Amino acid sequence: MTRTWGWLAAVVDIVLIVAFALIGRSSHAEAASLPGLWTTAYPFLAGWAVGYLVVRGWVRPLRTWPTGVVVWVATVAIGMLLRVLTGQGDVAGDPLPLSFVIVATVVLAVFLLGWRLVVAVVVSRGGRRGRGRA
Repeated sequence: MTRTWGWLAAVVDIVLIVAFALIGRSSHAEAASLPGLWTTAYPFLAGWAVGYLVVRGWVRPLRTWPTGVVVWVATVAIGMLLRVLTGQGDVAGDPLPLSFVIVATVVLAVFLLGWRLVVAVVVSRGGRRGRGRA
C-alpha cells in the first residue's frame, strides 16, 4: 500500500508543480508551448526530485512533516538556484526578484503541503468515525 501511495504522491506533486509553471506562464502572457513549459518547470521539478530522494518521500509520502516540508523547501530553493544559474526570470538586471520568490514559496507551499494536510484531515476523520462504531 505504501508503494502505491509513494507513486501517487509523486504524481500529485509533479502535476501541481507543472500547474504552478503553467499558471506562472499564463499570468505573464507567455506562450503555452511545451518547450516553454518545460523551461519554466524543470528547475522546480529538479528541486522536487532532490527533496523527494533526500527525505525518501516514498516511505511516508502523505506526511506533511518531514516529507512535505522537505520536498517543498528543496523545490523552492533548488528551483530558484537553477533559475538564477540558467538566467531565467531576470527582470531589469535582477536575477531573482523578491516578489517572485515570495509568490513561488507561498504557492508551492499551498500546493505541496496543502494536499497532504487535506489528506491528513480526511484520514483522521475517517479513523474517528470507524472507532465510534460498534
